[in-house]
Amino acid sequence: MNSRAFAVPAILAALLASPVASATGLPTSFTANGVEYGAKGTLQYDINRFQDDRYAGGGEAFEDADGWRRAELYLFARKKGAFELTAGYDFEGEVWLDAYLKLETAAGDFRAGQQKTLVGWEDYGVGTTSTIYLERSAAENAFYQGRRVGLEWTWTGTENWRFALAGYTGPDLDDANAGTTFAGRVVHTPIADDTRVLHLGASASRERRDDGIARFRARPNAALTDVRLVDTGRLASDAIDRVGLEAAWRDGPLLLQGEYLVGHNNAPSGQPDFDGRGWYALASWVLTGETRPYMNSAFGNPRPSREAGAVDMQLRYADLDLDDGVIRGGRQRDWTLGANWYWGRHLKLQANYVWLRTDRAGVSLDPEVFEARVQVAF
Repeated sequence: MNSRAFAVPAILAALLASPVASATGLPTSFTANGVEYGAKGTLQYDINRFQDDRYAGGGEAFEDADGWRRAELYLFARKKGAFELTAGYDFEGEVWLDAYLKLETAAGDFRAGQQKTLVGWEDYGVGTTSTIYLERSAAENAFYQGRRVGLEWTWTGTENWRFALAGYTGPDLDDANAGTTFAGRVVHTPIADDTRVLHLGASASRERRDDGIARFRARPNAALTDVRLVDTGRLASDAIDRVGLEAAWRDGPLLLQGEYLVGHNNAPSGQPDFDGRGWYALASWVLTGETRPYMNSAFGNPRPSREAGAVDMQLRYADLDLDDGVIRGGRQRDWTLGANWYWGRHLKLQANYVWLRTDRAGVSLDPEVFEARVQVAF
């Protein structure tokens, strides 16, 4: 029997039961001898609808789709100030998620196992339940490395600073992406209180892949299609460098956030190097007045202060450029208007409207995308 066919209904039942459990005081975790044991889960169902996606020759680029986006389940054991052991799996994507042991020591936190890589704030810092939009920006989609197996060290002992260093090697837990990576990250928060936060960050990494191949591409802000309108194709690679710069300002219900990402491929002698770049800027306003919590250098979902829940709206502009010299990966620019409704801590409804402008090797396409999501999580 397909594991997905069994897992999705099972996780759905658990997730739908979690608000009832919370309301009646039934736990989703328990503590024994000072160690907390529990489970976390996320189930997302998406709808993608496309228009104005017909090529000059008459064919349509996309097919409307709806289906499961994620069916994630994590099991964990942790003791505050000592350790955390966690393992997660996405039954929809059929891939391993975070699976690591973290030790909290006076010399910093050490995390060993499969984990998110450091360059790409939208992925590294923000969990799948807390994304402001259905999909992260095109630049993040193109340049984020994904999860790798390795060791990360994090230091937060200096006030208003957060430092991280990491090294990864071998394939991931799905036996893909073999190679080595070294990465670093620094975050400074000169202002951080219950109302206001100023976040400034920078990150960099170098990856050497065993297959000697680099590729940068992005979906059209819709995950239920495999079509990419911008794509460099496979590039011969000695090493891949990634750099990220990020900033955010939160003042009560207002959040302003931006990020700039660069992906550089160091090609073998005699072949052209490649530089791609992308950025986004967004503004989000919680109409019902709540503030997005800031923890571990990232912003989470607002927690509703009333029975009717919390509502926010946001607007994002994003630009991804994968053209460099003879390599014509294309350029994608988009505006995304979004709205979210949070009911309690478990149910989140999202809707996005995306206006895209794309051009690759002289072929232009400017589709519009309507997306909606139902998310249940505990």
